[in-house]
Amino acid sequence: MLLLILKAVVALLALTVLVYATLYFLAPAKIADTAMSLERMRAKLERSEMDITADGRNWHLVYLEGGPADAPPLLLLHGIGADKDNWTKVAASGLSQQYRVYAVDLPGFGESDKPADARYRISDQVARVAEIAKELGLSRFHLAGNSMGGWISAAYAVGHPEQVLSLWLLNPAGVMSAEPSEMMKLIAAGMPLPLFARSEQDFGRLLQFVMQKPPFIPAPVRAVLARRQIANFQLNEQIFEEIREQSGALDETLAALSTPLATPTLIVWGDRDRVLHPSGAAILNRLLPNSKVVMLTGIGHLPMLEAPGRATADYLAFRAALP
Repeated sequence: MLLLILKAVVALLALTVLVYATLYFLAPAKIADTAMSLERMRAKLERSEMDITADGRNWHLVYLEGGPADAPPLLLLHGIGADKDNWTKVAASGLSQQYRVYAVDLPGFGESDKPADARYRISDQVARVAEIAKELGLSRFHLAGNSMGGWISAAYAVGHPEQVLSLWLLNPAGVMSAEPSEMMKLIAAGMPLPLFARSEQDFGRLLQFVMQKPPFIPAPVRAVLARRQIANFQLNEQIFEEIREQSGALDETLAALSTPLATPTLIVWGDRDRVLHPSGAAILNRLLPNSKVVMLTGIGHLPMLEAPGRATADYLAFRAALP
């Protein structure tokens, strides 16, 4: 009897391995979707969709939401070439327990509409975020962003100071008076932009460039993420150049205000950021009188992925200290 049971267990294990191997090689997208779903479940976030109208165009957008319905709302904006799932790790680290979290695929990214003939300047995205907030029923809320999303968040607070209760800026872009970063030096030398991938090999280099401590990504998930990056390569480069050439610098915008922006702001920067130089943190700190800087040792451009626990703890402490 025992021998029969052992044979059955071995057969079941062999079948499980065979199914996984089949999925691994023939259906990596299924494994990637499953892994993403599990990460969202752990973060207590659910996928939702919305439609907005902005700049004379109808947009279909996808976002994640979760947390107590009556909790303070927190809107999260990702960086260029990224998407809403950049925020699942910090949501799982405690954000979605205390706040009503909304992580949006901005127009042009992730699962949201991404027409090539649209404009994607910072001012265009600020106008779309206003419509997103309206569609979500948010009249006063906390706002956070990484890289491009940080630039959009700060610009939104300048244009809508009555709506933004606080800012959380993680390695925000747009601080043009900062020291040249490694990426900016590469661009000046005519080298390829290291933020986007044309191939799976490029994708591996991309992860190493933007993060000092990349999280573990299972091979099937990594392959799917690489393919998505490759598919969006041309549009991502187009958006990058459009923002760089046609969006006014964030530090210049803040410096030109007749009254400094008083929104309580937590500025977080990884001291090993190769994309945007950490000297930008001190510049923003001077321009935002109600701001605090946290410099993360040994962290690169994406603190919410590299050190989600630390990033969340610092943000919770910042929020706890607000009036």
